[in-house]
Amino acid sequence: MKQVYVHGLGQTPDSWNKVVSQLGVAEYSICPNLVELVRGKEATYQNLYSSFSTVCDEISEPVALCGLSLGGVLALNYAIEHPEKVESLILIATQYKMPKKLLKFQNVIFRFMPKSMFHQMGFRKEDFFKLCNTMMELDFSKSLQTVSCPTLVVCGEKDNANKDASIELANLLSNATLQELSGTGHEANVEAPGKLAKVIGAFSKI
Repeated sequence: MKQVYVHGLGQTPDSWNKVVSQLGVAEYSICPNLVELVRGKEATYQNLYSSFSTVCDEISEPVALCGLSLGGVLALNYAIEHPEKVESLILIATQYKMPKKLLKFQNVIFRFMPKSMFHQMGFRKEDFFKLCNTMMELDFSKSLQTVSCPTLVVCGEKDNANKDASIELANLLSNATLQELSGTGHEANVEAPGKLAKVIGAFSKI
């Protein structure tokens, strides 16, 4: 079984290095680069998901998906559309229905950030906004019943923007458990890789 670790917006595949290292699963894991998946294409969620889906489809064995934030959205989307392919699912700080007010507020803040900040993320500023705007209407509420694989929903204790959604998601999925990481914020893979690795290892029996 191939393990796929999917980073969040503003992160890189290296954001998973410490977690993957502590789990000892590097040889059978991949961490796709989301920026590269839309390189040369219009930076929309639809194009990003299509490229991510292709990556998963090309893996000849079942997959265990683990995604944070945007990475979690992509993982959930794929599990909904390909339930037969996904062996297990770990969703960290993941929204199943995009909070429009929060996204709009973030966009206001991002508009005042210099372009150099976005270049560090690998995106042009205008592409970053386009990606965020094309996610506004995402809502998986009516499709969650499709997901039957064992699922772990994780949220940092201090990640107030995603905590309620994580609780709801764990309740709505038929085979999910919820784990809160104490003293941790949004980017659990960077802020608390040891804690996260321990939780993932226990869930995945690594």
